[in-house]
Amino acid sequence: MSKSRPREEMQRLAAYALIVRGLSEQTREVLLCRVAPRVSPTELWTLPGGGVEHGESPADAVRREVWEETGLTAILGSQIQVHSGHIPAAFRRGRMVDFHAVRIVYEAWVREDIEPRVVEVDGSTVEAAWHPLNSVLAGAVPVVDMVRDLLPSWQPARLQRVSAYAVIRRGLEGATGGEILLTRLSGRAAHPGFWTLPGGGVEHGESPLAALVREVAEECGVTCLPGPLLGVHDAAFTGIAPSGRTEAFHGIHLLFAAELPAGADPRLTEVDGTTDAVAWIGLGEIEDGAVPVLDVVRAALSAG
Repeated sequence: MSKSRPREEMQRLAAYALIVRGLSEQTREVLLCRVAPRVSPTELWTLPGGGVEHGESPADAVRREVWEETGLTAILGSQIQVHSGHIPAAFRRGRMVDFHAVRIVYEAWVREDIEPRVVEVDGSTVEAAWHPLNSVLAGAVPVVDMVRDLLPSWQPARLQRVSAYAVIRRGLEGATGGEILLTRLSGRAAHPGFWTLPGGGVEHGESPLAALVREVAEECGVTCLPGPLLGVHDAAFTGIAPSGRTEAFHGIHLLFAAELPAGADPRLTEVDGTTDAVAWIGLGEIEDGAVPVLDVVRAALSAG
């Protein structure tokens, strides 16, 4: 009896996007694509993505594939995993082969106000949709092994940032007298409509005092005179970053006393940023809750 010949070996490099939206475990959804019946006769969902073409970078491939399969533009984060799938007997390109798929999976995010839709015609995807993450994890949605392997370990991107903020006061008269210079957070920020201290992130290699002066100038159009460190405040929360990515954010805030030169006139100078207003706010308005402020403002008032 003659031995059967070993199957032809075929290896494929592919790139996929793991796209999750929602701020809480109860509301989180994952973007999946339904495989065409010609590929799987039964219902089967996978991550948006596909093969990397010759000469194409994996990052470009996943952006192209996400667009073709969902009609959405993907913004890529860091590469999160390389997934390997081996199928000794798979039907590919009209014949049975020993198939090995190497899948580069990127963290990614998309605009949430646009519904996904399949753009490609006669491709391997027939539907794109958001699915509750908990339902997928519970096995209520039939998915490929890659999704089953990756989703249990998924966590929101983590970001820790050190920031320097200016505590600039004027007309101090008693506990609730006087005013403090604040900036209002725009719709691009995690807490739109709330007021906070002028300031922002310390860039790599930048001193906190230099960051303080730069940020106040960018947001308020004035050059402040930094004083002593009043205290350190921190806050941790999950929110939507200006880029659109869901982040588990930890902010460490250095609170510096600061003054403005005589005649300085603070005004909004930032365009399309995270600040949409600059104003002197009465301490009494903060105390009675008339003006919504972040905790860092109350911490600064208590410290100095």
